[in-house]
Amino acid sequence: MVCWKRTSAVTGAILSICLASTASAGTPDPTAKPSPKRHGADVILTGGHILTEDPHDSVVEALAIRDGRLVALGTNAQILPLADSATRVIDLHGLTATPGLIDAHIHLAEGGMNHLRSLDLSTVASIAEIRRLVAARAAQLHPGEWLLGAGWDEAKLAEKRYIAVTDLDDIAPRNPVWLEHTTGHYGAANSAALRLAGIERTTPDPTAGTIQRDSAGAPSGVLKESAQNLVRRLIPEPTLEQWRKAILDNVQLMHQEGMTGVKDPDLTQLQWDAYESLAREGKLQAHVCALWHFDQTLEGARALVTRAAKLPRPPTVTAPNLVLCGVKIYMDGSGGARTAWMYDDWHKNSTDVDTGNKGYPLLDPAVYKQIERLFHDAGVHIGTHAIGDRAVDWVVDTYAEVLAANPKSGLRHSIIHANTPTDHAIAVMAGLQRRYDAGYPETQGEFMYWIGDNYAGNLGPQRALRLNPYQTYLRKGIRFAGGSDYPVTPLPARLGLWASVARQTLHGSYGAQPFGTAEAISAADALKSYTAWAAHQLFLEADAGSLEPGKSADIAVWDLDPLTAPTAALENLECELTLFRGSVVYQAAATPITITNAKHHATK
Repeated sequence: MVCWKRTSAVTGAILSICLASTASAGTPDPTAKPSPKRHGADVILTGGHILTEDPHDSVVEALAIRDGRLVALGTNAQILPLADSATRVIDLHGLTATPGLIDAHIHLAEGGMNHLRSLDLSTVASIAEIRRLVAARAAQLHPGEWLLGAGWDEAKLAEKRYIAVTDLDDIAPRNPVWLEHTTGHYGAANSAALRLAGIERTTPDPTAGTIQRDSAGAPSGVLKESAQNLVRRLIPEPTLEQWRKAILDNVQLMHQEGMTGVKDPDLTQLQWDAYESLAREGKLQAHVCALWHFDQTLEGARALVTRAAKLPRPPTVTAPNLVLCGVKIYMDGSGGARTAWMYDDWHKNSTDVDTGNKGYPLLDPAVYKQIERLFHDAGVHIGTHAIGDRAVDWVVDTYAEVLAANPKSGLRHSIIHANTPTDHAIAVMAGLQRRYDAGYPETQGEFMYWIGDNYAGNLGPQRALRLNPYQTYLRKGIRFAGGSDYPVTPLPARLGLWASVARQTLHGSYGAQPFGTAEAISAADALKSYTAWAAHQLFLEADAGSLEPGKSADIAVWDLDPLTAPTAALENLECELTLFRGSVVYQAAATPITITNAKHHATK
């Protein structure tokens, strides 16, 4: 690598300009074709305000790309001479570019499948509207076909209640109905679905699950946590081709939102097969770090350890752009369902106490420790879903225990969601990160927005102030990664950027900012959580998350500078152009950006 320094005409700062050999810098792109024998850049971006997100937060005007990798960054005057007659020149006309955004917790395949075969209930405002949509779909189905929907949230409904079996039976009498809540931790069934599942008045709650009952003791239709499986297991499984389409459709949506990398957790074998087949065909145009699903038993964990041992470990790819990062474990349930494991009772409607309900673990805590130790000792990265404060304490203390006994550093064990951590948990996270490169919160700023009214009502006014304590994390030196948990919340990462700064709910049912502003962070820190810090949790920091020589040319260009735009504008930030591995994968129709070859550019 050859480097030199010059003073930037834009900022007055000293910028390092490096030309890197793509054969030795970063992680090789397995899909890259041998380049012809030429010395010019393949692509040059010029005339921009480029936020590199490198360790110095350098800002440059231009950059050069060869074989899908960044080879130089600097001023227009420094970069344009790297062109030859075949170079494509992308003139940003002063727009701001960032690294492609990375979502550290997104169910990309599952969300795509919802779009393919489920009614979209994410924006419905009343049960009456749900009834109209379900009735219309039922009229299109043959008797006995499953009618599926997803995305409803009682906090968004005028009635402010769950969907009941009595809301569904008369409009879909010939079809079993399953309408999944936006969190995925509960849903509503009609009587036909309950009969098929064998759920009656006398059916006991399964372990780590709840069959909601009406005032007379009959099943209401709402099933929470493991009780959902009584119905879900009866729904026909999508085909491999359906999963492939679901993934490809959502990768396209990612590109439109300036997103180039995801961590997709809890994959089934068929979902993994879909990702792997797309990757081997060169069709997976995004970085994907996968966490595998297992049945949360010791036997299941042992079997998964055996399978994982046969595959490359991160950051080595299993197939182009696809990495098996590790495994996901569920410690507890949902803040929306009030099933997450808490020290104190949940609330209803903010000030009413849900007396006696502290949630519950979804896995025997003692068994969790055994499973965690098994995966850790095998060198497998673990992401543990933990939402309640008691669950988060249990998880971080278990991480500390197994790491002290077997100090394998660099496995980056994470706490998925980590919604309302205690002071103790925050202190343990800080220590784990310093000593072992582990204990990272993988959080969702969008929870405060999209399901924020639900959360504010369930947490209560005091506990709500602890949701997503981002400013405290920064003060304690804790690095955290941003994500959406899509389809729990919408896919665009820009919404997470905005919510991390604004901390506003969708409807303001309990005030516009029931989570307070003391834990709000700057747009600059929010951007880090969706770029450099998120890349670390995908084991991608050598290849993505910042714009530096040798790294993959994953770039998003925006209509506004996210670091200087008004907070309110971040919610509607528009992507103008996205590059993945140096190729344009999205360009807005009305963008001012122009793309020409170098010869044409030179004659202008």
